[in-house]
Amino acid sequence: MRASDRAYQTLLDEIQSGTLAPGAVLGEVEQAARLGVSRTPLREALGRLAADGLVAQQSARVTVVTDVDVDDIRELFELRRALEETAARLAARSADAPAFAALADEFARADLEGRPGMDAYYALIARFDAELDAAVGNVYLTSALRTVRTHLVRVRRLARDNPSRLAASVAEHRLIASAIAARDADLAASATHVHLHNALAAILASVQGAHIESHTEQGAA
Repeated sequence: MRASDRAYQTLLDEIQSGTLAPGAVLGEVEQAARLGVSRTPLREALGRLAADGLVAQQSARVTVVTDVDVDDIRELFELRRALEETAARLAARSADAPAFAALADEFARADLEGRPGMDAYYALIARFDAELDAAVGNVYLTSALRTVRTHLVRVRRLARDNPSRLAASVAEHRLIASAIAARDADLAASATHVHLHNALAAILASVQGAHIESHTEQGAA
């Protein structure tokens, strides 16, 4: 792996996981030393992250991790809804039906108990996304979806865990996979629409709740 690719992947993982929080300063000299790369590959990595919208340059040598606010989340979901509903329709027409039937069965058996269960669930979603991309067979659509998912990982981390929402999400994914397996394009698109509507509402409530708690704590300090 090239030094710039390694630096990009490390910084991407840290931004998506929240290790590098919004507003974190990424000094060129400090980050190059920390990541064990020279400044040229680091600049390449930062350039890719800037193109992703995950960092912004404040000066010639200082870059910061961008913030994610409520308006950003709404705009992300507007694009996500258009892309994923289209993808669900296309997949229902040409997908490997047994593969999606198997995914629906896995969603039915998903166990969200503890961190291992959560990690397994998100891994299952990643496999569902990969199968969806393969079924769609449209490089432009899948490329746009990959960009959306890059930001979506971050949004999920910003939102607090919500057991009832996760349980509902499992059922929603099961319905989408089942509809694709049954080659029911209308149901697949409709189920995707409902899933994204519910996901957005839960994420906004979680993020707004976190902001209220933060302001309350500051006022009490």
